[in-house]
Amino acid sequence: MMHEHLSSKYLLVKQIVCDEGYGPEISWQSKVNFDSLEESDFLKELAWVVLSSGMKEQVIRKIFEKLAFCFFNWESIQMIVDNKQKCYHNAIKIFNNGRKISAIIQSAQKINEVGFDELKKLIKEKPIETLQSFPYIGDVTAYHLAKNIGICIAKPDRHLVRIADTEGYDDVQEFCRNVSMLSGDSIPVVDIVFWRFANLHRDYLDVLSSVNFTNSNDVQVDDTDYGKKIIK
Repeated sequence: MMHEHLSSKYLLVKQIVCDEGYGPEISWQSKVNFDSLEESDFLKELAWVVLSSGMKEQVIRKIFEKLAFCFFNWESIQMIVDNKQKCYHNAIKIFNNGRKISAIIQSAQKINEVGFDELKKLIKEKPIETLQSFPYIGDVTAYHLAKNIGICIAKPDRHLVRIADTEGYDDVQEFCRNVSMLSGDSIPVVDIVFWRFANLHRDYLDVLSSVNFTNSNDVQVDDTDYGKKIIK
């Protein structure tokens, strides 16, 4: 019964996220496939994760397109390497964090040196360890990047850790894996659904705890402000 309730709670959260306009984001994540990942896709996602580290997602989203233009829209790593000073000079005007801009350029150089085909093999064999070899990619951001490039894994950020703990799990991967098995959605999709929900609702734990189920698995919510948010 606990598993059934977890599945129903996830599907309810997913519906809320879709109703608030983030269905396309879920659709995007569901279509990401590591095997079809191209060099430009990888650098784009790496840049996104580097820039997003410690920042609000909304802030980076506003400037990301302009930054992409500074890096030839991620279409040619060779061009970035050949024009690294120009890329840095243009990008720093838009996002004044030299360490992060340099990390993107250094990553382009690393990809160029290793070769993308070889890099993909390394990522497939040891995804987290390989991704952590890139500048500014740490213990949590490696999982973020892995998820965004199609590796079947969840990002153990503070939101997912708290949600998993609330549901009785001490491991985010196990939590998302179980929800994935119950719902049929991939682990990365489960991750992004819960993460987006937490990003939209600062009191997400209270909202989730206000959800109850009858024996027939119908949804009931507490008669509180939290419950009203779910059924508004």
